[in-house]
Amino acid sequence: MEEYQLHTLSNGIKIAHKQVQHTQIAHWGIMLDIGSRDEGPHQQGLAHFWEHMAFKGTKKRKSYHIINRLETVGGELNAYTTKEKVCFHASLLDTHSDKAIELLADIAFHSVFPDKQIEKERGVILEEMAMYHDSPEEAIQDDFDEVIFQQHQLGKNILGNADSVRSFGRDDLQRFIAENLDTEHIIVSSVSKQPFSKVVKQAEKYVADIAHRTTHRVRTAPTLYQPQNLQMTRGITQAQVAMGRPAYALADERRLPFFMLINLLGGPGMNSRFNMSLREKYGLVYAIDASYTAYLDTGFLGVYFGTEPKNLEKASSLISKELRLLRDNTLTTKQLHDLKQQLMGQLAMSEESNQGFMLMMGKSLLDTGRVDTLKEIFAEIEAVSAKQLQDIANELFDEKTWSTLTYLPEAD
Repeated sequence: MEEYQLHTLSNGIKIAHKQVQHTQIAHWGIMLDIGSRDEGPHQQGLAHFWEHMAFKGTKKRKSYHIINRLETVGGELNAYTTKEKVCFHASLLDTHSDKAIELLADIAFHSVFPDKQIEKERGVILEEMAMYHDSPEEAIQDDFDEVIFQQHQLGKNILGNADSVRSFGRDDLQRFIAENLDTEHIIVSSVSKQPFSKVVKQAEKYVADIAHRTTHRVRTAPTLYQPQNLQMTRGITQAQVAMGRPAYALADERRLPFFMLINLLGGPGMNSRFNMSLREKYGLVYAIDASYTAYLDTGFLGVYFGTEPKNLEKASSLISKELRLLRDNTLTTKQLHDLKQQLMGQLAMSEESNQGFMLMMGKSLLDTGRVDTLKEIFAEIEAVSAKQLQDIANELFDEKTWSTLTYLPEAD
């Protein structure tokens, strides 16, 4: 059986489906190639505001009816915004599959943005922003984006800022959508036991009448980067640290080998090198993570941890040691084998999530125009050499090119 099937409507919207025989759940998503990086200086936070407001009323539904449409049959309705995507998605028993795609199409394309709801949601988002400020381990990640991408829109907080959120009205939402909605960059993504023909018929019923439209939007790549080392004081008890630099873009052939290195250093496994050193051996941190995000035209490497201020120097030196080991030494045959096996196992387990596959499928089709099979990804992983990894480590793990942002507790 094919991993997925794809159909393009006359308006440019694509329908992607993976049939899974053994599930009783249908997962649907509508993913749009619009994100916070597409906002102008006066629109910061508008994509996220739209995501919230989509649930607050359409031409035929009030907020209450949107909330209850799937909840009454045990389903879930949700959405998220990233730097480059807005996604509306739902999961429910496949006997109610039609309800999910109908509702998703309604909120994605027919929202009316009632004035009273705008005022209510403005307060909700301001509270969401306050929650982030009260969580320094999350706030530092947003602030570090700005350190890396500086004045570029990729460096701006997805939530926006208090002034921008207070300024938004219905006209702003409608204008932003008109400027960015391109039906040739929309994926309706589905995973269920339904045959592809039925899924296409269901989706066509609700999205085929969306008028074809294209935009002339041009995304500009960030060009300015200067390593910085910044310290700020906060009302916290632990020191919080973010460190990293720009990295490879989506289409770069070094993206997968680099992801392997990040997984080795600070991935989800408890046996990551950072975790084994800083937590298990020396007890300096509760958690330390390394992450890599690839965008259309750039990428982002980040390392995050919290520790007692007195342990900052020790923790930083241990991180430097691990980076230096990867620059100076090639992995042994066994180390390389274990790294590949661990990553392949993690990827295989992640694909067991049908909802996760549905979301990944939509994003991958928008980003690259295809969805790689596990077999293809495994072959690519197997082809990576220890020399390739060392070359990448020497390019991107040179700490002279890294930036650091540190939150320190305020003096007593």
